[in-house]
Amino acid sequence: MTSALVTGCAGFIGSHLCERLAADGLRVTGVDAFTDYYDRPSKEANLEGLRGEPRFTLVEADLAAADLAPLVADRPVVFHLAAQPGVRLSFGEHFARYARDNLLATQRVFEAALVAGSPRVVWASSSSVYGDAEAFPTVEDVTPTRPRSPYGVTKRACEDLARVYGISGLSAVGLRYFTVYGPRQRPDMAMRRLCEAVFSGEPFPLFGDGSQSRDFTHVADAVDATVRAGSAVDPFAVYNVGGGEEATLATVIATIEGLAGRRVPLDRQEAQRGDVLRTSADTTRARQSLGWAPAVGLEDGLASELEWVRARRVAAGDPA
Repeated sequence: MTSALVTGCAGFIGSHLCERLAADGLRVTGVDAFTDYYDRPSKEANLEGLRGEPRFTLVEADLAAADLAPLVADRPVVFHLAAQPGVRLSFGEHFARYARDNLLATQRVFEAALVAGSPRVVWASSSSVYGDAEAFPTVEDVTPTRPRSPYGVTKRACEDLARVYGISGLSAVGLRYFTVYGPRQRPDMAMRRLCEAVFSGEPFPLFGDGSQSRDFTHVADAVDATVRAGSAVDPFAVYNVGGGEEATLATVIATIEGLAGRRVPLDRQEAQRGDVLRTSADTTRARQSLGWAPAVGLEDGLASELEWVRARRVAAGDPA
């Protein structure tokens, strides 16, 4: 690879990916629509490490409407991470946004890449496609995909789109990310909110009893798997990308409290619809095919996010 296109470049994973690719010597064009899911200044701050980077170019564009041909032209690889995130908000009238920014945008990226002859599209799927699995860990092409949320349905449908375009000759590789966390995590995500709560003293809304468990994946490990998928020879159509360290939310809370040396105030609430009880990834395929393995343990990963949140609060003049 000599150059790459990254959609969703101002987002959590996308900004880290752009930094990694630029550091590897690639010319990177980053595309972002700066949607209002969360505030624009936070997304612009995600790109701070790329300011003045001669190998990085930012394009502000809406993938569901913009002319994508000039963006994908002569790109050895397209990393498509842009999407409308969030499980709970995907119900009700909000679903139209998910259909547009996930399904339509992804179809347009696949179509443009196919027409342009792009050798590879690596795109973000999600562990949400599995829903509440009957057995763990979940295995690609073995575990049934039964999403429990409209968001998960859009990601599952995008996997079908990738298969259709693959029949037409597009090399599309989907990555089922499992609960990615770390510095720059979105403000609506549980680990970010917990880190904020431990410093601010504002209650963290705990939905359910805290026994729900996740396969947590540090952003550095997610980015490494993504880069490897971009250059893999004869890759599979989909890979699980999980950190290999499953933990309950209660364990995460206790770990953050131990790292910070203070308690997280909790506001206990009923479980929310769409939330699954457990996720756990079998990553054998990624390990064998991509030569990838997660390297950041949960405690070290939480420490990195906690320190990022603390530094951010200090810079803003907030107590930490």
